[in-house]
Amino acid sequence: MRSKRLVGCMLAVVLLSASAETIKQGTFRAGAAKVDITLQQSDLPKNYRGVLDPVYARAVVVSNGASSVALITLDAGGVPNPVWEHVSQRVEKELGIPATNVLITATHSHSVPSPYRRGANGMEETPAARTYEDKIFQAAKAAKAALQPARISYGTGVSFLNVQRDQIDPVTHGWWEGANYLGLSDKTVAVVKFEALDGKPIAVYYNYAMHAVITGVLDMVSADIPGATSRYIEKHYGDKMIALWSEGAAGDQNPIFFQQTYDLRQIRIDDYAKRGQDIKNSLPPGGEGLDRSNPEVKQLMEEQKSMILSMGQLLGEEVLHVVRTSGQGQSEGRLFGAVKQITCPGRQRTDQGRAGSAGTYQDGPPVKLQLGLLMIDDVAIGAVNGEVYNEISQRLKSESPYKKTMMATLTNGMANSGYIPDDASFGHNTFEVLSSRLKPGCAETSIVDGIISLMPRIQY
Repeated sequence: MRSKRLVGCMLAVVLLSASAETIKQGTFRAGAAKVDITLQQSDLPKNYRGVLDPVYARAVVVSNGASSVALITLDAGGVPNPVWEHVSQRVEKELGIPATNVLITATHSHSVPSPYRRGANGMEETPAARTYEDKIFQAAKAAKAALQPARISYGTGVSFLNVQRDQIDPVTHGWWEGANYLGLSDKTVAVVKFEALDGKPIAVYYNYAMHAVITGVLDMVSADIPGATSRYIEKHYGDKMIALWSEGAAGDQNPIFFQQTYDLRQIRIDDYAKRGQDIKNSLPPGGEGLDRSNPEVKQLMEEQKSMILSMGQLLGEEVLHVVRTSGQGQSEGRLFGAVKQITCPGRQRTDQGRAGSAGTYQDGPPVKLQLGLLMIDDVAIGAVNGEVYNEISQRLKSESPYKKTMMATLTNGMANSGYIPDDASFGHNTFEVLSSRLKPGCAETSIVDGIISLMPRIQY
């Protein structure tokens, strides 16, 4: 009941547009913190084999005397709706930061189990879930306690570690996931830098569009590439600052070096074929079915562990490059947040198959998507609570009235839409498109127009 009241209150205070008179300027203060949110071994699912690397909640809080905002990122596959609802409500009640000014974003690691369990009435809390929520709140609380006068700047770099993953299979000539070097892929690394007035780093909030799937077959807790990147950046600064990964529009973006798509996939297909099962178009989750006593499987899994460190270092270096070249930034400005819900026609699939051929559907319930906007002066962070295709984010950036625009996906809850393809990609018979509960022709424009409608009309 309280979650419904929260959503109602949040939607009631949405500002569809604002002027300079309604959003006051002030002197910036910023603070950051992180808290280990790794589940205890006893709380892990039975298929998990331990912890490869710890996972964290990271937070940066910004205040200007007139308002305040909180950016929180979780090393997690997604943000369960109870996490968003309960934590943002508590942040508003205990820290005085409006729930509309809070963004809770998952890094989308496929190697972090949720503390929630699916029940007859949806996601059910467990004792581990309540501890989990408290730790996330503690990260925000510690960040607010660390507030100090700050300067904020923005810059962009490029990284070629992501690649469009929807391609035509050269053997079957049907759609499949791979490395589509010619596909649409935004290589931008957007970075917001928070530093003290003496130049000492406080935090960086960096946005990049790439799935965190490298360690998915290991069945071990891992923050994957986002965690490796943040740890690398933080270690560079002697662990005296916090690096927050913001998941860009990565619905169709994979790491360019993704072994699971090639050798490990074929090994698993061949093993199942010996048992009389054809899984080419329906792969089991995680590392299910892989013979871990096979020396080749062992080697490939070790390569996955090395790969997240290599890619984390490379992406981390690009973030550091942007930090060095982004200038001193502003010590005062405006802060603003807003939310909005949109609805699109839904569908339900009536056949099966991972990819390669068209699906069949019947009408389904409408799909509701939660949008958000958080602005730090002229930096606009648009938010969506689902897995968004890259083209939608690129369109948002091209149509936004603010040059410094990015999109944070898997933010403030989990939509029941499945993937959110752009209109053109609905013609691709990939597993993302086939499994989407959205009918074509609505989500792309509704998301872009919806986020832009939240943006205040201020001249800078």
